[in-house]
Amino acid sequence: MPIFSEDELLAMAIILDEEEAERDEANKDKRMYLATGDSLNTISFSYRMGHSTVFKIVRETCQIIAENLMSELMPTPTEEMWKTIANDFYQMWNFPNCMGAIDGKHVNIQAPPNSGSMFFNYKKTFSIVLLALVDAHNNFIAIDVGAYGKNSDGGIFANSALGKALQRGSLHVPKDATLPNTNIQLPYVIVADEAFPLKTYIMRPYPGDNLDDRKRNFNYRLSRARRTSENAFGFS
Repeated sequence: MPIFSEDELLAMAIILDEEEAERDEANKDKRMYLATGDSLNTISFSYRMGHSTVFKIVRETCQIIAENLMSELMPTPTEEMWKTIANDFYQMWNFPNCMGAIDGKHVNIQAPPNSGSMFFNYKKTFSIVLLALVDAHNNFIAIDVGAYGKNSDGGIFANSALGKALQRGSLHVPKDATLPNTNIQLPYVIVADEAFPLKTYIMRPYPGDNLDDRKRNFNYRLSRARRTSENAFGFS
């Protein structure tokens, strides 16, 4: 599932530390924070290496990590894996038939030259979007990274490899299952917020404030399950 271009791999490595970026606002034109908190400029200076050399090393390292660890750490889900994930969601978050929780995370960047408003998001910063599907234990199942910050989560999902595979029905999703303590069969779904469209494989909350008790209870249950995606971003 997660197949990355070189640019996407580099984007994964150059995730900004937002708090430190605020402290270094005066130097933000020089900062490209790696997962360590260091910038390419800092690494260049520390190891007495050229900036372009460090840039190349980061790119090659990300490519090697993806090639060697992707199949182990983020394999393409099988039908049994989906069922295990769904069982975990039911046991831990009381939401049956759930294959995962999905959400998007804006990763702040410096605006690339001549990019216009492509990366400008609703928070009035420049970003790329990390879209992630997460299991009940806050682990990433599949991701899409590199979309323009101006795009909506729903639009990014629809154009992602994950969204297209689900639409085609090629992700080994199990057949409809009976809800616990009922004789009602429903499909396996991904839980999401209001930014995503309602589909047979995506469940989102009921809209509005004037909801009856059943709908409010449903939204509460869905929110508990969906929170795992927010937790995953918080832990990462």
